[in-house]
Amino acid sequence: MISAIYHLARLARAGFVLAREGVFAAVDPLLAPPAARPALALARLLARRGLEPDASRIAIAIARLGPSYVKLGQFLSTRPDVVGPRVVRELEALQDRMPAFPRDVAVKIVERAFDRKLDEVFVEFGEPVAAASIAQVHRGRVRDAHGERDVAVKILRPGVERRFARDLSDMFFAARFAERHFAEARRLRMVEVVETLARSVRMEMDFRLEAAAASEFADNTAKDADFRVPAIDWDRTAKDVLTLEWIDGTPLSDLSTIAKSGADLAGVGRNVIQSFLRHAMRDGFFHADMHQGNLFLDREGRLAAVDFGIMGRLGFKERRFLAEILYGFITRDYLRVAEVHFEAGYVPDTHRVEDFAQAIRAIGEPIHSRTADQISMAKLLTLLFEITALFDMRTRTELVLLQKTMVVVEGVARSLDPKLDMWSTAEPVVRDWIEQNLGPVGKLQDAARNLGSLGRAALNIPEMLERAERASRHLDNASRGGFELSASSIEAIGRAEAHRARWGNRALWVIAAALVWLILVN
Repeated sequence: MISAIYHLARLARAGFVLAREGVFAAVDPLLAPPAARPALALARLLARRGLEPDASRIAIAIARLGPSYVKLGQFLSTRPDVVGPRVVRELEALQDRMPAFPRDVAVKIVERAFDRKLDEVFVEFGEPVAAASIAQVHRGRVRDAHGERDVAVKILRPGVERRFARDLSDMFFAARFAERHFAEARRLRMVEVVETLARSVRMEMDFRLEAAAASEFADNTAKDADFRVPAIDWDRTAKDVLTLEWIDGTPLSDLSTIAKSGADLAGVGRNVIQSFLRHAMRDGFFHADMHQGNLFLDREGRLAAVDFGIMGRLGFKERRFLAEILYGFITRDYLRVAEVHFEAGYVPDTHRVEDFAQAIRAIGEPIHSRTADQISMAKLLTLLFEITALFDMRTRTELVLLQKTMVVVEGVARSLDPKLDMWSTAEPVVRDWIEQNLGPVGKLQDAARNLGSLGRAALNIPEMLERAERASRHLDNASRGGFELSASSIEAIGRAEAHRARWGNRALWVIAAALVWLILVN
């Protein structure tokens, strides 16, 4: 009970900050659950005076709430199915920039991580060059058997793990409450959303895992002549410190410098799109934060990526799903696009494939009537996921992350070449994957995979039969005695249900009371 009060107090403060910035002003009360309408009306009263009726400063509000909420905002910007397209556009303006902590604090972290003095680890260690919610980056220099070289040193922000643990526990509390009381929250899997965020943050705060992701990414792209991943310095990498090759290049956000260098901007734009699709479909492992600040053009004209804290994975089924959807839209084979959804088990069999194909046609046909530079694959996937909700397709977090990354990648490519033809750029990569994996050779490989699965299943048959026999005996013994609930059990269930209902109402009143208290003390 005490912990619940702490959760409610902190969540009430977060709600107050969001309400003051007019975040809830655009929410239609008629679309909100009845139990939430009083809190929504109170939130409207708390909005700052002078804000326009549809004004929302959600990015400003989230930045005020601190690093945990900044990371939540960034994560929710990948989930238009949860927050809606308008909020996603506002969250995309959220910059993960925090004040840098002092260099001497970073030095202590390095010395503690390696149990050595700084000058025994680095020849040079400069001031921070970038700072975000979880870490900051310093430029350093190391000496080894190959000579001296520049490196980027990423240092974990002190105290960040404790802060994230506290705020994530509040978010779990809110998500469980929402799923318990609102059907829409259950459909959107709110607890799973927070679990995914928590898992992502835990991995981001252990730099050994980020180093492993970068190493795997480098292995996958080693033969890509136009893409580069910085090498990891494993000897100078620990849980709190990540050291990797310094990239001498121009960030893609600096278009004027890239243009002055004589680089082919249209060619770089094509490389951005094709590299992303190649990583997603060929490797099933892609950089899920490919904004301009994380992409550089090096001196050899190669695309170089940094910051591997957020990576996406796709299994073979998801890769086939993506390739066939894109190819189906390219060739206007809407029935095949619909069939892919059903074959993957994403849409329940209670619906008809033909009806789903009709809905998909409503998305595809308007696209083919536009010029190439007006076609957005990211917009297409966004519309597709909106349609799938009408056919009871449950949220697939890996596909939503893919879709969001495609939005960012497409934006980067279009900033380099506003007239980029997305379809002709994507078509060779998609076609090549389909020919290799769904053509004659691919079918043979698929058959080999299926035979391997059957062989493994056959080895497990004796154990499965033994478990089935034990379960059958237990069920038979239980059925003979009957399945009964005692009067005390029935009474206990009734008390639990009554307590749950009372707690839900009390929670809403406590939130409202906490907001009023915040008004009085501010």
